[in-house]
Amino acid sequence: MHTARVVHAAELIPRKAEAVVSEALGDTRVILLNGARQAGKSTLTRLVSQRVDQVVHRLLDDPATRDSAEYDPTGFVEHSGLMVIDEIQLAPGLLGPIKLTVDLDPRPGQFLLTGSSRVLALRSLPDALPGRMEIIELWPLSQGEISGGPDAFVDAAFTHGPALEHTSSLRRRDYVERAVVGGFPEAVRRRPRRRAAFFDSYLSTLIERDVLELTDIERRRDVFALLSLLAGRAAGLLVPGALAGESGIPRTTVVRYLDLLSSVFLVKRIPAWSSGHTQRAVRTPKLAFVDTGIACHLLGQDAGQLAEPGGASGAMLENLVTMELARQLTWSQQRGTLYHYRTKDKVEVDVLVETPDGRVIAVEVKAGATVRSEDVRGLRHLAARLGDRFVAGYVLYTGAHTLPFGERIRALPIEALWRLAP
Repeated sequence: MHTARVVHAAELIPRKAEAVVSEALGDTRVILLNGARQAGKSTLTRLVSQRVDQVVHRLLDDPATRDSAEYDPTGFVEHSGLMVIDEIQLAPGLLGPIKLTVDLDPRPGQFLLTGSSRVLALRSLPDALPGRMEIIELWPLSQGEISGGPDAFVDAAFTHGPALEHTSSLRRRDYVERAVVGGFPEAVRRRPRRRAAFFDSYLSTLIERDVLELTDIERRRDVFALLSLLAGRAAGLLVPGALAGESGIPRTTVVRYLDLLSSVFLVKRIPAWSSGHTQRAVRTPKLAFVDTGIACHLLGQDAGQLAEPGGASGAMLENLVTMELARQLTWSQQRGTLYHYRTKDKVEVDVLVETPDGRVIAVEVKAGATVRSEDVRGLRHLAARLGDRFVAGYVLYTGAHTLPFGERIRALPIEALWRLAP
């Protein structure tokens, strides 16, 4: 059986975002590397800064360092060369002196910041360095980073359209195993029982510390209850009113908690896509967990349980594919925005990517090893309405081969996501 490999503690996994950060340091004064706690931001900044002269590191997780930052923020940011400040959300008062420093000296590559909350959501944030700071999001490990693949499906799809082909030896259980492991480096390194301990600790730290940095919450138990409810709705429409009714939490509180969980990179809203070609599109966003390992842990389902009848393999594999595409869009040559599509007549496409010039690739995800004509209904619907803007549609499934389903529509093994390149 082919599964995601276990990475040993001493093994350092190359990150696709490393080249993006290095390039940004060459022309931008301040870089913010923003992403989930434990996603590998500190490791990445160390790798990048090894190739830079005169580097100063400041770790705000250290109480003494944080006290210094709060007592004398102007003196704290004085330096020559590059200053790396880890977990900037712990001392947002530094952003004002950083802004003054780079306004007086516009050289690129002066500050490399990391944050595990969306810094722009912080209550005490001053002017957010508009025009001076580039924000790069770092997600947990992609499947290509774990397996050594090129992770270039987005570029390949827009380059080759329906001409893409791939044959895979992976089967449904292999993909489900990958969903259960997820992409946090610490989780990838661990065996199942120890992985569960990591997820428990991770969630506790996230709620007890990171969420509280953003705002006060009345009842922490409600946040955990909402998280469990959300795990059961992964890859589904995100309707706050329905969540409020099922959880007993007031709707306004549900909306606030969803914003918080998004701000600490636990969940991601996938916006609904619409076009002038149709006015019957549903506007409700879809829910995705940033990491499928966390979602599977909250559900209490291992690979065997996910794959059983009534298990959540379909939702988890759709979530996996959606977030793999989200990761690739942070480094792909082709710029694009991620959406889902659903009409009031319940014609839907799981996920699509639209470029700034309006071209679209669309993806349906199937947990089964066979694809039927009705599985491409939504793709054909989009192709008919978009005309030449529709580059290609793909059914990503757990089978082995590439299969044609008419003009510009193909079925491909899910593994094509991280194995194909232009």
